[in-house]
Amino acid sequence: MASNRYSTKGGKRRRSQAARRGDSGRSRMGAGTAFLILAGIVGLGVVAALLISGVAQKGIQEVTLPLRHEDVIRQQAQEKGVDAALIAAVIYSESRFVDQTSHADARGLMQITPQTAREIEKLSGGTTFELDDLRDPELNIRYGAFYLSHLLDMFDGDVVAALAAYNAGPGNAEAWGGSRLTVDDIEFSETREYVKNVLEKQREYRHEYDLELGY
Repeated sequence: MASNRYSTKGGKRRRSQAARRGDSGRSRMGAGTAFLILAGIVGLGVVAALLISGVAQKGIQEVTLPLRHEDVIRQQAQEKGVDAALIAAVIYSESRFVDQTSHADARGLMQITPQTAREIEKLSGGTTFELDDLRDPELNIRYGAFYLSHLLDMFDGDVVAALAAYNAGPGNAEAWGGSRLTVDDIEFSETREYVKNVLEKQREYRHEYDLELGY
């Protein structure tokens, strides 16, 4: 009887040890699983953060440096021989890519006045122009790109003179120095700041939207 009791107690001890080993194995397995789950959550969090960051960055860029109608800008840049980033920068400076009419009756994305539009129509050989057409983004960009090209030709490719003429008229640009015009030569403070702003935005558009603008 004593032997049986001893045997029974030993069996209990062996079972208890086995049970402890089993609990330890399950604990290790549970810790490993928890670690994998935690790593997966962290990984998903990193991916989500990157996606959110990318979306946020794009959203900020849409506000601070918007771009619309890039296909038209690329096409007109190639057709008219004008830098695409320059066209985008002029649109930004004129209208922030929002169709509008100014107090001076300048219209559309590139803020073309009726008088300038008629001059462009005459220079380009058009015969069917109507003022309401300037509200059409594609036509407005076509006219604006044509006029920029015309001004660049007029001032021997000098961008500063062409932009000064776009803002203040060719007569003023010519009086300030023509194709030898520098930013500091511009007598109107508004035009001087306009030219500085367009040149700065031209660099930004070329850097930020190189693919969209065909660089």
